[in-house]
Amino acid sequence: MRARPFLPALLAAATLALTGCGSESGTPSGGAAGTGGSPTTSAPATPEAASGTPAAVPAALRFAGTTIDGKPFDGASLAGKPTVLWFWAPWCPKCKAQGPETAKVAAEFQGKANVVGVAGLDKQAAMKDFVASVNVGAFPHLSDEAGDIWKKFEITQQSTYVVLDKDGKTVFTGNLPAGKGLADKVAALVG
Repeated sequence: MRARPFLPALLAAATLALTGCGSESGTPSGGAAGTGGSPTTSAPATPEAASGTPAAVPAALRFAGTTIDGKPFDGASLAGKPTVLWFWAPWCPKCKAQGPETAKVAAEFQGKANVVGVAGLDKQAAMKDFVASVNVGAFPHLSDEAGDIWKKFEITQQSTYVVLDKDGKTVFTGNLPAGKGLADKVAALVG
C-alpha cells in the first residue's frame, strides 16, 4: 500500500495530541528556533525601539497572525524589546495553571517586554473562552488554528514558552510549570 501525502502530518498531529500538555522541563535554547516556517506576505514594519530610533526586525519576528478577536497582528511590532511567546491550548490544564503567572509577568513588564499568547490545537471559540476563564485578556493572544506560528518556532507541544531577547535571539524554549521562573527570565533581559 502506498503512503498518502497527508499521513506524516496526521501522525505528527496524533503524536502532539498524545503528548498531553508538554514536558515538565524547560530547555535553554541558543539554536535555530524561530528561523524556519513560512514567510509572511506583509512587508516587515520597522517599529521604534525605546530610544525612538527604528528597531531592526529580526527573522524570528517576521510573522503575521490574527488575534483571537479577529484583528491582524504583525510580529514585527514586537521588535526592539524582549518577547515572551506563550504557546497554549484551551483544553490544557498545565496551560491553565500557567495563566496567572503569565498575566502577572505581562503586567509587571508592560512597556519593557512583550508577552503574547499563541493559541492552537482547537477552535477560536474555545480560545476565547480560555482567555476569559483564565483571566489572561490583558495581553494579546493569537489564534493559530493552522499552526503556522507553532511551526515557525518548532513547537511540538502546548504549554511551551519561547523567550526572545531584544534582538530576537531565542534565549529559552520550554515548559515552566505554573509559569514559575518566567519573571526571572524576563527580568534578566530588561536589565
